[in-house]
Amino acid sequence: MKDLRGKRISILGAVRSGVGAARLAKKVGAIPFVSDVAPEEKLKDVLYILKQENIEYETGGHTGKVYGADFIVTSPGVPSDSTVLQLAKEKGIDVVSEIEFASWFCKGKIIAITGTNGKTTTTTLCAHVLNSAGKTCYLAGNIGKAFSDIVMDVKENEFVALEVSSFQLDFIKNFKPDISVLLNITPDHLNRYNNDFNLYIKSKMRIFENQTTNEHLIYNFDDEIVKRIVAESKTALIPFSIKENPGTGVVLDKKKIVFLSEDTAEEVCDLGELSLKGEHNLMNSMAVIGIAKTLGIENKIIKKALGNFEGVEHRLELVRELNGVKFINDSKATNIDSVWYALRSFESGIYLILGGQDKGNDYNRIKNLVKERVKKIYAIGSSAEKIYGFFKEIVPVEIVNNFDECVSKARNEASPGSVVLLSPACASFDMFRNYEERGKFFKEAVNKLK
Repeated sequence: MKDLRGKRISILGAVRSGVGAARLAKKVGAIPFVSDVAPEEKLKDVLYILKQENIEYETGGHTGKVYGADFIVTSPGVPSDSTVLQLAKEKGIDVVSEIEFASWFCKGKIIAITGTNGKTTTTTLCAHVLNSAGKTCYLAGNIGKAFSDIVMDVKENEFVALEVSSFQLDFIKNFKPDISVLLNITPDHLNRYNNDFNLYIKSKMRIFENQTTNEHLIYNFDDEIVKRIVAESKTALIPFSIKENPGTGVVLDKKKIVFLSEDTAEEVCDLGELSLKGEHNLMNSMAVIGIAKTLGIENKIIKKALGNFEGVEHRLELVRELNGVKFINDSKATNIDSVWYALRSFESGIYLILGGQDKGNDYNRIKNLVKERVKKIYAIGSSAEKIYGFFKEIVPVEIVNNFDECVSKARNEASPGSVVLLSPACASFDMFRNYEERGKFFKEAVNKLK
């Protein structure tokens, strides 16, 4: 734990992680100052907290006061090439991410999970399995509460299941998980990485850069990019695979999931005993099995927990079935690969809601699945014209203004047995604060139907 008493810390971004970092800074005796580019009226909820805590802040832009700090903590929403961070670099001011800052005060063990897709489900499932085994595991990071908000509550021999994004990894220095998990890497957030996929890959690799042979890295053996980059790690490697048998790790043997060590093969559970369905969720479950076995959890406990897990809100969530039509909320699908998995979860008759803030999407990845399974696309948000232009020759496409209009049209056009699927492939920031708010608005629109 670092002694930060009397240190001045500037925190960029008055969002969940920024407010958490500010409160943590105050708890450890530092002097926090929060700066955000958004106007005050858009930040009322969080500014109320800062006022209660008597933490100084500014809104509407970053002033020179930001640079009068011993170091800066940045939120993941602040781009790496932003003027404020570039100026900080020129002035020689250290910049760290919120997860780096929080990790300085963590007495427990960190399980950090990253990947382009599956992070939220895997992290939530990890916490569920560990807590089911009688361990205390907090859920934090890019999901739920900020790491900074819970870190002082974590005791020795307790755990934090931490969902970690590439943006959070961009500004780590000494962040070192006890167990890291690398689920997959496909193109995403290329608008933040100058359309350079290699920069995005390097960002994901940082999750294990400080790990040693005393820590573990659980990784997807079936992902060629992941398999290549983990060769550079110094950790104890635990692969998981549904296609091959790497000799150790978590593998699929016909319809049984098996954990292989050097001298044993333990059957953990049958495929039919998993509550989460679909190939992508099988991979997520296998990653969690790798975590659980690393921690010595018994197979019968793992099996029971995997069987009673109820899933994650905004991830292929059944909102309602009305007149034989299922309305599915997959607002967490903020990239093309997530939509690919979502479309594979339903055979046909899909009325697909796409759109939001585009991140450099290449829709060719889902072109064939859309042609095979989608009846119609409703294009929404700032990327609606791009979606219309790409898909109009493949399936019917209609540009809509909001979820009420979209859901009403889909309800009238979909027939029994169809699926109305919100799986937007885009960020939410053109219309909503985050994907959770987007999912909430969609669910409200669906539940208003008579």
